[in-house]
Amino acid sequence: MTKRLAGRVALITGGGTGIGAAAARRLVAEGSAVVLCGRRAEPLQALAEELGEEARAVAGDAADPEAVRRMVAQAIDSFGRLDMVVTGAGGHGLGTVSDTGDDAWRQSLDSNLTSAFVTVREALPSLRVRGGSVVVVSSLAGLFAGPAVAGYVTTKHALIGLTRSLARDYGKYGVRVNALCPGWVRTAMADEQMDVLAAARGFDRADAYALATKDTPLGRPAEPEEIAGIVAFLLSDDSAAMTGSVVVADCGAAAVDLPTLAFEDIE
Repeated sequence: MTKRLAGRVALITGGGTGIGAAAARRLVAEGSAVVLCGRRAEPLQALAEELGEEARAVAGDAADPEAVRRMVAQAIDSFGRLDMVVTGAGGHGLGTVSDTGDDAWRQSLDSNLTSAFVTVREALPSLRVRGGSVVVVSSLAGLFAGPAVAGYVTTKHALIGLTRSLARDYGKYGVRVNALCPGWVRTAMADEQMDVLAAARGFDRADAYALATKDTPLGRPAEPEEIAGIVAFLLSDDSAAMTGSVVVADCGAAAVDLPTLAFEDIE
C-alpha cells in the first residue's frame, strides 16, 4: 500500500460502518489520520481502537452545526490540521411523494443533504489553509430514480448540485470537491433492503443481491473496500485535475440501456 496520503488528516461522517468504515481503514493504510464521526458511539469507538493512534471517534449528528464543530476541533486538537472530508452520513427517504409526511421529508433532508452541507461548511476554513479535498458520497440514486424512495432520490440528486457549487466557488482556494455515486454495495444498509426483497420473493439475502444485480455488466454488488479505493484516489494528488466531477461506481449498472433488456436472451 502506498503512503500517498501521509501526513494528512481526514474527517469521515458515517464513519463507523459500511463505506465510511472501509474508507477510514483505507485512508489510514495510505498514511492518513482520521476522525470518525457518526450518531452511534459504539461502532465509532470500536473502529478507532482497531485503527490505533491515527484515529479518533466523535459521536454526533452531522446535520448539527455544533456537533460538526466538535468534529473539526477534534481533528485540529489531535492532529493539528484538517485536509480531507468524506461526507458518508446518510439514510433512507422511503415512500412516494404522496406517502412522505413532513417529518419524514425533513429527516431525509437532514440525514442525506444537510449533513453534507453542514459538514463541508464547517470544515472549509481548515480546508482552505493548504488546499483540501472533499468526497461527497451521493448514490446511483443521485442520477436515476428508484421506486418509492422520493426523499432519498431527491436528496442524493441535490448532493451533486452541492458538489458542483462547492467546486465552482472554492476551487480558487485550492479546494477540490467531487461526488461519488455508488450503486449497490454490500453494506448493512443494503443488507436491510435485500432482506425486504428476499422476504417478498421467498428466498435468501444472497439470492436477493443476485437478483438486484443480474442485469449489471459485472453481475454483482460492489464491496465497501472497492468504493474505499475510489475515495482514496479522489482525495489524493492522483486526482489533482478533478473537481466538480461525478464518479460512478456501480459495477456497470448505469451503462445498461433498460429498454433493451427485453432482447437479452434473443439469439
